[in-house]
Amino acid sequence: MSLGYTSPLYLLPFDHRHSYLTGMFHVSPPLTVEQRQAVIDSKRVIYDGFRQALLCGVPSELTGILVDEEFCADIMRNATRHGYVTALSTERSGYDEFELEYGAGFAKHLETFRPTFAKALVRYNPEGDAALNERQTVQLRLLSDYCRATGQKFMFELLVPPTEAQKARAVKHPGSYDRQVRPAMVLQAITTLQDAGVEPDIWKIEGLDHPDDCEKVVDTARRGGRDEVGCIVLGRAADESKVATWLEIAASVPGFIGFAVGRTTFWNAIADYVANKATREEAVSRIAQRYAEWAAIFEQAHRSQANVV
Repeated sequence: MSLGYTSPLYLLPFDHRHSYLTGMFHVSPPLTVEQRQAVIDSKRVIYDGFRQALLCGVPSELTGILVDEEFCADIMRNATRHGYVTALSTERSGYDEFELEYGAGFAKHLETFRPTFAKALVRYNPEGDAALNERQTVQLRLLSDYCRATGQKFMFELLVPPTEAQKARAVKHPGSYDRQVRPAMVLQAITTLQDAGVEPDIWKIEGLDHPDDCEKVVDTARRGGRDEVGCIVLGRAADESKVATWLEIAASVPGFIGFAVGRTTFWNAIADYVANKATREEAVSRIAQRYAEWAAIFEQAHRSQANVV
């Protein structure tokens, strides 16, 4: 199977685990049977919101979900039966260092569910701890090599948190890290990981504030004959206005094929549902509406840019 993915992809991620348990339910493992069932039920509400959005007109061929195995196994099976694009998280949740959740047994889990994408979330700053980066690269190479050998598509979610030195340099100018430092770190991270043999089909990238930076990301992701590698923009749990801006910027750049916006889509609706401040139907509807809004924003910006060209 060739490297890359060029079809539009409007992804609803709800593979959150550690942050979801502690932030939404205020619990930590091990969970009781009742706690586990409440988490599973809440994720089914998110999935129902996704499906309602499709019934309301969001084209199913453009959409997909990103889920975890721990709480979403039944959702994965249902989504597969319906032919939806699926992505399954492979990383151990709640840790800053990337580790495969099932260690050497990761392949068996992917083969059980056969998702469209195996997804890895990685915190990687090229100017950070060299030993940490090397350990993560070794793990990522295992996953990448497996995907290339078996034809499994691979999605890489790249987070580039600032180092302490970068924080110190940015302290006098709030936001300067994201505007002036992070874009270059993203390019360096992609290049370094590619050179180490880590070859995603899609790079999932934190929102960027300038189209020029998005263009550089695409050029880097596609360098050296990787002409069909795609990029999608993620939401970082930002407010609605910021997410909309990132979507518009990314959609204006060829090579950015879509988005992955999770917490800004579902968090408030699920929080109200869990607190009995919203019915299930209300929560589903709110999630569907917000997801459809992201799709419309991205599609409109994409069409506008195409008309200009």
